Amino acid sequence: MAISTYTLLVILGCGLVTFIPRILPFIFVRKLQLPDIVIRYLSYVPLCILTALFVQSLLITRTNDFPTVNIENLLASLPTILTAILTKNLMWIVIVGIISMALIRFIA
Repeated sequence: MAISTYTLLVILGCGLVTFIPRILPFIFVRKLQLPDIVIRYLSYVPLCILTALFVQSLLITRTNDFPTVNIENLLASLPTILTAILTKNLMWIVIVGIISMALIRFIA
């Protein structure tokens, strides 16, 4: 299978555009000592991202309508959240989440 020059340039361009915002900041910041307030602020970023993804999976959006709750995801999230609170073990959280969703889809 032959690749045209255009396709190759598009692939290389996409790689470069991905590399710049994701990798270069780590290269520049690696040798710097950031102030404690910046470190504290950045520590909340993963939590915010995971919360946004979690809430997004719980809601179903439609054009010109209010969001509705995805019942399957809500029911699967309840034992998963309980496991997270009790164990704080990522492996158990993932296993309980997968099993919960599998059972809900099997029953429904």
